[in-house]
Amino acid sequence: MSRREKGQGGTPLRACCMISELLEESGIDREHIRRVRRQVLQGIILLCQWQLDRMDEARERSATAGAGRKGRSIAVD
Repeated sequence: MSRREKGQGGTPLRACCMISELLEESGIDREHIRRVRRQVLQGIILLCQWQLDRMDEARERSATAGAGRKGRSIAVD
């Protein structure tokens, strides 16, 4: 096994340590990754809030529009 697969004491490295080492070797700044992750999570939150607002608007529209509407009569053969 290589150094990457085993830690100092011969025990396997944890996944978080392997990811940190990989990022370090590729030259990616940990703080930059943290900022990008934060932006992605904020985007997901914004999308979810938008969807919830749309659901509330649709419920309000159906409640007000549905009060005066009648269903169609359909003949079945």
